[in-house]
Amino acid sequence: MTPTEIARVQKYLRSTFDNNRLNLKRRSRDDASVEVLLEDEFIGLIYKDDDEGDVSYAFNMAILDMDLPELD
Repeated sequence: MTPTEIARVQKYLRSTFDNNRLNLKRRSRDDASVEVLLEDEFIGLIYKDDDEGDVSYAFNMAILDMDLPELD
């Protein structure tokens, strides 16, 4: 992903989730994805998909069962 793409996706996420603490960070080994951070904590990845000029971005976030709260 280019720096411009990263900035646009980051702006979209911050606006959508109303949270300016979301940051995107380029990965050193993969140009088609970026890390999603909440401040300095890694929370997921965004992958770029370019299918014959139709570009989309997929946000992948894993949630561990042990991190889920119990329901009352």
